[in-house]
Amino acid sequence: MSDLAVSPSLLAPNPTAPSTTDARRMRETAERFEASFLSQMLKPMFEGLQTDGLFGGGEAEATWRSFLIDEMAKKTVQSGGVGLADTVMAEMIRMQSQQSAQTLP
Repeated sequence: MSDLAVSPSLLAPNPTAPSTTDARRMRETAERFEASFLSQMLKPMFEGLQTDGLFGGGEAEATWRSFLIDEMAKKTVQSGGVGLADTVMAEMIRMQSQQSAQTLP
């Protein structure tokens, strides 16, 4: 019977896996991107709303509406979002692994 030999390359750390800190930062960046995207998609929905009337907020409502839309987008992402952050994060990891592969001898 022959001895089982393990290749040294299998024991080396995986350069393509991001560290915990990097992965957390990537996730935060991807979620901020998704929130920004959702905010831009929600804005046209509110452009035609009239702020005058008996219960309308007038100029103040129009002034603060963009902040409301941004918060709605952030809460949507915190609740699971639409899946864009997962795709963005996967792409960031892929790009990082390609960059790491290029720098390795």
